[in-house]
Amino acid sequence: MKLLIRNLDRLTTEEELKNLFQQFGAVQSCDLVIDQESGASKGFGFVEMPKSGEAKAAIKNLNNKTIGSSKIRVKKAEDTNT
Repeated sequence: MKLLIRNLDRLTTEEELKNLFQQFGAVQSCDLVIDQESGASKGFGFVEMPKSGEAKAAIKNLNNKTIGSSKIRVKKAEDTNT
């Protein structure tokens, strides 16, 4: 299941994000969206977790949790292949 994580602290690293989600299960991939010009985080990213039960536990436990200086929002990413 692919998850969208929004409102990330701009200083959060992919490694920190991955470690956060690994508390709830296996993480297949973790990608922060980076601004091409500045090289800085755009404040959101995606985490893919192969088991939907683990992904749902991550959503339940991490949505609206304060990480760094921001309260993150976690939800299932919409399928954009339609």
